[in-house]
Amino acid sequence: MEINRRSFLKKSGLAFLSLFALKNAFADDINISFLSDDIKKFGYGPLIKDTKKIIDLPKDFSYKIISRVGEKMTDGFYVPAYPDGMGTFPGPDGLTIILRNHEIWPGLPSSFGAFGKRNRLLKKLSDDLIYDKGRKDNRCLGATTTLVFDTKSQRLKSQFLSLAGTLANCSGGVTPWNSWLTAEETFEETGKIYNKDHGYIFEVPVSVEPRIAQPLPLKAMGHFVHEGVAVEPDRSIVYQTEDQQDSLFYRFIPNKAKYLSEGGRLQCLAVAGMPQFVTRNWGNQRVSPGEILTVHWLDLDDVDPDQDNLRYQGYKKGAAVFARGEGLCLSDGVVYFACTIGGQTSTGQIWRYILSPFEGSEREKESPGKLELFIELNDRKTLENPDQLAMAPWDDLLVCEDGPGEQYLLGITPQRKIYKFARNALDDSEFSGTSFSPDGSTMFLNNLKSGLTFAVTGPWKHSAEVG
Repeated sequence: MEINRRSFLKKSGLAFLSLFALKNAFADDINISFLSDDIKKFGYGPLIKDTKKIIDLPKDFSYKIISRVGEKMTDGFYVPAYPDGMGTFPGPDGLTIILRNHEIWPGLPSSFGAFGKRNRLLKKLSDDLIYDKGRKDNRCLGATTTLVFDTKSQRLKSQFLSLAGTLANCSGGVTPWNSWLTAEETFEETGKIYNKDHGYIFEVPVSVEPRIAQPLPLKAMGHFVHEGVAVEPDRSIVYQTEDQQDSLFYRFIPNKAKYLSEGGRLQCLAVAGMPQFVTRNWGNQRVSPGEILTVHWLDLDDVDPDQDNLRYQGYKKGAAVFARGEGLCLSDGVVYFACTIGGQTSTGQIWRYILSPFEGSEREKESPGKLELFIELNDRKTLENPDQLAMAPWDDLLVCEDGPGEQYLLGITPQRKIYKFARNALDDSEFSGTSFSPDGSTMFLNNLKSGLTFAVTGPWKHSAEVG
């Protein structure tokens, strides 16, 4: 999640380049690979094997498990399984407030949820605080939890349930007005199993005291298989990815800034002059790293369809197609988003959308936004199926892998140099939820499969110290 608004754009001086220069500035960096000779300059050195076999980190870095699946929380509920996307917020007295998703899918055992075996604690919540209980053996156990953490003492002060009755809460994003947008990575209809439709975004307020949000689906933001969310601070424009192999890239322009529940316009990105442009590069390289494409946005009409066909509506209008859009973050006018199975070898791409100076306004046509393929290596040893993204305080992009091999947390510098920061030494699970405390001292990270949340500390670099 975004915790710092210094951007790659500013750091690499790209704001002062013409589009021609911007395209050619990276010409020598297209085939970047992980180079051990560069590790000290661009990273933190080689990874040290963890004697506990949980996380391998560079020298002088350490982790602490601050939350485990199944633990009893401050409010008497249990930590749900599958901790996924997270965002951080400043709390009182220097505390850090963490909002955490739980990607619990339909049909999983009750012990995976917050209410214990046979959901016996479900009765503690009034119905108006549960979006959808589900039916029989298909309870809706997706959720968010809130953690209050003291970075000075490196202690967890409290944790509690903050949203209930959703499904597959995967990724999401922070808002500039201190709330968390949690996204359902599923599409379900009301019927024999569920009492309500699923496939929406929900807004969760930040709180240091146990509090469960009113579960209001933001239907105007689209009914589809959601993934990442990032919010532009000036007009509250919300960018969204979709986890489908033929996904679209969306933005939502609210009728009233900061008030997403009051409706707005949902749009999808299209490449100017090339309707229905397919960006996946499967089989042939239609777009190369460093290439700049001018874009425009198309209004979507039926944004809350009964069938999972919103992307097909957009494609008919001319929208560009992406290969499983997932992680998403925004920094100082640039949105980065991962396409997990893009590229000629289906090992992933990372794109940049450079906002128009008139983003979302009538003047946008004067200087449209730009789309750039930032990374496509087609090399599993270097980058394998990028998923969630986060911007580090030192202006490197952090990437959680989600592939079939070993799982790493990678760093990518503004110069597109790639280094390994952490390796999952415990199991084959992906890392998720990478985010930093507002004071920059602590990185938070999840092991999705094992249900562990970590606080990582060490000698973090500042921008001036990096190559």
